[in-house]
Order: sequence, then structure tokens, then C-alpha cells
Amino acid sequence: MADGKRQKKYSRLIQKDLGEIFQREGRNLFDRAFVTITEVVMSPDLSLAKVYVSALMASDKEALIQNLNHRKYEIRGLLGHKIGKQVKGIPELNFYLDNTLDRVDKMDKVLRDLDIPDKEDGSDDFKQ
Repeated sequence: MADGKRQKKYSRLIQKDLGEIFQREGRNLFDRAFVTITEVVMSPDLSLAKVYVSALMASDKEALIQNLNHRKYEIRGLLGHKIGKQVKGIPELNFYLDNTLDRVDKMDKVLRDLDIPDKEDGSDDFKQ
């Protein structure tokens, strides 16, 4: 179970520091889009980090993810400057779009569009 704790510790560290890098370097990396890191999943050997991002105000979210993956070595270098003294090695970064908010919006719309009739007489359908 120690590996799980170590992975979570690295995940939190990378999520926090990448978030700070994205705040500072955001305009250079993704124009006007507001990008947040929703989750970081580390491989068991800590050599790979799957970084899930959410993008608001992005005209093309897939292009933004491609841009991040294209510039991942540059981002990894910035991360290395921040956490290089805290960790043995800087993991390889792979960026993925977190579409959880899109799925939540879709489910909210489905639930809002349901046509559920109101009870008129106030009687209970579950009689014994």
C-alpha cells in the first residue's frame, strides 16, 4: 500500500505545481482559455503522469490538448525547475481532456427535459 501513498503524494505535488505553472505561463500555452488541472494519475514506477485538464473558454478543446502534448517537454522542463530538488526524476507528461463537466451538463439537460407529471390528488401510489 506504500506505493499507492507515494503515487498520491506525487500526484498532488505535480497537480499543484503544474497549476501554478499554468497560471503563470497560461497566455503562452493556451491563449485566453482558462485551463485547470482536475486530476493527475501517476504510473506505479512514477515515470509517467497522466494529466487531466478542464478547459473553459477554449474554442477548440481538442486542439488545446494537442498543443499541450506538443509542448509537453517544455512544460516538463518548467516542472523540473519547480520540483527537481524534491523528487528523483521528473515524470513524462501526457495531457488528456477531462470532459466530466460536459457529461454533467448533458445529464442535467436530460433530467431537466424529462416530462414527469405532477400528482394531482396528492394520494400515495404505494398503498399497502
